[in-house]
Amino acid sequence: MRATSVSRTGRRSAEGALARLAPVPTPPLLQTLLTTPGPSGYEGDAAAAWRAAAAEFADVSADALGSSVARVGGTGDGPLLAIVGHIDEIGVHVSHIDDDGFLRFGSVGGWDPIILVGQRVTLVTREGPIPGVIGKKPIHLMKDDDRKRVPELKDLHIDIGAKDGDDARAMVRVGDVAVIAGEPVELPNGRIASRALDNRIGCYVALEAARLVAQAGGAAGDVAAVAVVQEEITFAGSRTTAFSLAPDLAVAVDVTFATDQPGVELGELTKHPLGSGPSLTRGSTIHPRVFELLHEAAEAEAIPFTVAAAGRGTGTDADAIHLSRAGIPTALVSVPLRYMHSPVELCQLDDVENAAKLIAAFALRLAADTSFVR
Repeated sequence: MRATSVSRTGRRSAEGALARLAPVPTPPLLQTLLTTPGPSGYEGDAAAAWRAAAAEFADVSADALGSSVARVGGTGDGPLLAIVGHIDEIGVHVSHIDDDGFLRFGSVGGWDPIILVGQRVTLVTREGPIPGVIGKKPIHLMKDDDRKRVPELKDLHIDIGAKDGDDARAMVRVGDVAVIAGEPVELPNGRIASRALDNRIGCYVALEAARLVAQAGGAAGDVAAVAVVQEEITFAGSRTTAFSLAPDLAVAVDVTFATDQPGVELGELTKHPLGSGPSLTRGSTIHPRVFELLHEAAEAEAIPFTVAAAGRGTGTDADAIHLSRAGIPTALVSVPLRYMHSPVELCQLDDVENAAKLIAAFALRLAADTSFVR
């Protein structure tokens, strides 16, 4: 059979397509943060990993609540900037262990219960991690009305393979927490899918921005990257750290809804698809001067970005920070994310890196005489 020849142009086109499809490696720290369980109130291991990375270039501290600060010294009398991401993730907690060995559970943070059906979980116990699966009554045994009904948490249970209640109670205690099990997946076009991207992205960006500032020789004032706890339940970490750190201004870093997935409509949401860069929020609780300085930095550095609008609160740590003490000028930088509060949250890595670059550029442009009075 005659061999089919392939032109050089064709080979180059094929190689280019393969290059575009090749997954981009996840940054090592982000990979570690995504694979370390840390539901709200139980963030210790994830926080320790973050602090270990921060210690390479910053002065690191932690408080009794579990929040962490990595401070990079400034070159003068400029303002103290806090860059705040939350390190907690959503999860579940064991509320009851029945005599057959099944675990009943409640949510830690906001879940759509239908997402939990059939998931594998990792329970965090005093004896170490224990695997389990979330089960419910098989569809074959349901009545027609039940088949059409969306399941509630009370319809679900965790099965750890225990033979009875005593066996289960020897492994797990009431109050133990669990997260969805599974490794991050690297996808084409520099995209990754994982649980806990909300908001391990935010604390990764905060630390990466501070590292870039340190690499540049420092800003006019100190820059403090902050990984706060319990955002998903109370904003506790941002409340207490904003009070104790007393920054002159702050940038909260979180995720926002990517608008390029099916079912998401523009109107109330501003357009920010994957690949469009970080989103800068304007709104009643966002300080206009801090927003404008971020906007100017993005334009000056040719960093792609979009602008979102918020008429009231933002649903992020920014809502707690701006109310601290006599008021802290606060902005919000968000990374577009698909499938929020699920095990397959999906983002684009260059949006993450551009968020860090933007905040670092903003920090380096702050002058000692920058005023936030309005």
